[in-house]
Amino acid sequence: MSAYDLTETVLFFAVLLAFTKPFGAFMARVYQGERTILSPLIAPCETLVYRLCGVDRNEEMEWKRYAGAMLLFNGVLFAGLFAMLMLQHLLPLNPQKMPPFPWPLALNTAISFVTNTNWQAYAGEQAASYFTQMAGITVHNFVSTATGMAVVVALIRGFARRTTSALGNFWVDLTRGILHILLPLSLVAAIVLVSQGVIQNVAPYRSVPLVQATDNVQEVTIPMGPVASQEAIKELGTNGGGFFNANSAHPYENPTPLSNFVEILLILLIPAGLTHTFGLLVGNPRQGWGILAAMLVLLILSFGILQWAESDGNPLVAGLGVQGANLEGKEVRFGLAGSSLFTVATTGTSCGAVNTMHDSLTPLGGMVPLMLLLSGEVVFGGVGSGLYTMLAFVVIAVFVAGLMIGRTPEYLGKKIEVREMWLSIVTILTAGVVVLIGSGVALLVPSAVASMANPGAHGLSEVLYAFASTANNNGSAFAGLNANTLFYNLLLAVAMLLGRYVPAVAILALAGSLAEKKYVPPSLGTLPTDKAPFVVWLVLVILIVGALTFFPALAMGPIVEQLIMIR
Repeated sequence: MSAYDLTETVLFFAVLLAFTKPFGAFMARVYQGERTILSPLIAPCETLVYRLCGVDRNEEMEWKRYAGAMLLFNGVLFAGLFAMLMLQHLLPLNPQKMPPFPWPLALNTAISFVTNTNWQAYAGEQAASYFTQMAGITVHNFVSTATGMAVVVALIRGFARRTTSALGNFWVDLTRGILHILLPLSLVAAIVLVSQGVIQNVAPYRSVPLVQATDNVQEVTIPMGPVASQEAIKELGTNGGGFFNANSAHPYENPTPLSNFVEILLILLIPAGLTHTFGLLVGNPRQGWGILAAMLVLLILSFGILQWAESDGNPLVAGLGVQGANLEGKEVRFGLAGSSLFTVATTGTSCGAVNTMHDSLTPLGGMVPLMLLLSGEVVFGGVGSGLYTMLAFVVIAVFVAGLMIGRTPEYLGKKIEVREMWLSIVTILTAGVVVLIGSGVALLVPSAVASMANPGAHGLSEVLYAFASTANNNGSAFAGLNANTLFYNLLLAVAMLLGRYVPAVAILALAGSLAEKKYVPPSLGTLPTDKAPFVVWLVLVILIVGALTFFPALAMGPIVEQLIMIR
């Protein structure tokens, strides 16, 4: 690793850790309804929202009602976006006269953005109007993010509260997440990105004459649009839906090394801060630092493997006289470390934004983001969803450790029993089951096989990545797979729905079960979960579950492709 790459990497993690504690404390105050530095400006707006919507901020919900409100709200949002996509040719702010989406693509896209997946089987600059981008996609980027944050806050209350069924109010948690956290940060981030050259306008596309024109091509069309506003919440909310097809590799979305640094920081900022929020709200900050440590271990390990694999290069390309690192599919303005760091950040979370074409990674390098997806995206994970999936892994780790030492498992003073174990298993394994079944079906259907641009092991990796990305609500793609077909639009839509809402409802049921339990004071036999040995155990549990679930599929995909490459 060059001195520049090393400096950039160390500086990034230092900045991320510097923001984690104060930002986590800020979010804890927001969700507790306490006064913050933004309260004089935001609190009146929050009160107005409650008054207009008829919400009683002091009313609390038990888990079934909380889950019902979440599902109802998301259902209404889906219907609105689906209608918008089907009717965008009749709506304003469409200077390029974009036609309506075909219904299978509209269905897939609406489900994609309401589930925080942001999977795109279309090119944004060629299919979506400005109105769709702003009133549809950008709005969903806010509300789907706030939904995940609300669910994890309800789970945290389940750990913190005793002998109660109340988990808070979904509408209050949703409103506070949007008004106090997402909107202010997105505004600041958008201004920073504009300063770096990210565009923000509603002008028609521009036709520019080529300096070196040919007989067939005299000019090129340059797309315009309100990019910075969408880019900010796209990264901050771990959404990932790019305004342009090239996503964060496009110079209008990510023009400079500094914008690249800022975008990676935005991806990890809320997931990292929520670990400290968790520690504060359960009354034990060391618990939050322990979970953050486990996430950092997995992220840094993934970054190291990816950086090594891409630095080592491709021996087949080297045989053609091209020596050095594998830079194909990467933007030279970001360098190898900037590309690798973005890759693990976006697939460790449920972001899905890319500044590198993952299809161009070496087989072993491509397996790194694939494994981060298949792990349930707990390596920081999506906003809210990453932490609640990690806490499900914590419950399983505590349960297994308790059985090993012959003691009733306990976590944060709550006994972990059969119900909590089953709900945690459902949370963790739902996406894995969907990935394996979906990939198997796709490899049996002739029309789905015909969508694969590459045969053999690499084609399998493309299909596996598509289902891993959608079932885990990531949204990035391996490319090389034509997903805009009736089969993939429908099956991947089902994968996104199951991957988002089955774990979310299971987590709320887990929160309700934990909140009703009595507090058990720690004793000499209580397993310490805020110390290094438990962090190591938690990392091992995550790796073991991933290996047992997906090793056969990985062996037939990237592993065998790597062996073919180096033989």
